[in-house]
Amino acid sequence: MEGISTILWDVGGVLLTNGWDRQQREAVLTRFGLDQGDFERRHAEVDQAWEKDEIGADEYLRATVFFEPRNFTQAEFLDAMCAQSALLADSGIGILRQISAWEEYVLATVNNESRAMNDFRLTKFDLLDDFDAFFSSCYLGLRKPDRRIYQVALDVLQRDPEEVIFIDDRAENVAAAASLGIHGIRYEGSSKLADELARLGVSLTQDRFRGLSVREA
Repeated sequence: MEGISTILWDVGGVLLTNGWDRQQREAVLTRFGLDQGDFERRHAEVDQAWEKDEIGADEYLRATVFFEPRNFTQAEFLDAMCAQSALLADSGIGILRQISAWEEYVLATVNNESRAMNDFRLTKFDLLDDFDAFFSSCYLGLRKPDRRIYQVALDVLQRDPEEVIFIDDRAENVAAAASLGIHGIRYEGSSKLADELARLGVSLTQDRFRGLSVREA
């Protein structure tokens, strides 16, 4: 297939672990001895606003944790949140960086993340060097699977959907992109991603992307 010019990437679940999903929250809450049920209830009330940047990290933490005195600080809690981020065990980052090195495609993120976590992860894992644009929920005030977030990416990049690929680990997000005519790939590991990209005309040299570390890449 010819004509692919642009590849849109999710971050958590494709390149890195999720930033602040249930598994990460449980680990941090256990560390600080907080009641998970109470936190999850409070988190659900403000999560969308936080990921859309309608509230900042300070307000989010006041609503979920620091509504009463604690024996630890907001900075300590936020540091623990950030420490949960890691390279995904079977990450697509090697593939991303091979494609980025070619400089043949426009590469951009389309991800749901709060500003504090998003900015930290982009910097920590050197993703600022890999992407040309960042369509994050915290910058746009839109969250996947809202079709509008993909439409904004198409409009800003001035691309037709048939020349765009979107990669995400969640079926509902891929389906939303595909409903606009974008080529959707559900991420199920780096080898399968390489095969799916090749099917769409983006061929990879297998031995170049396997085993790349964050530093090497």
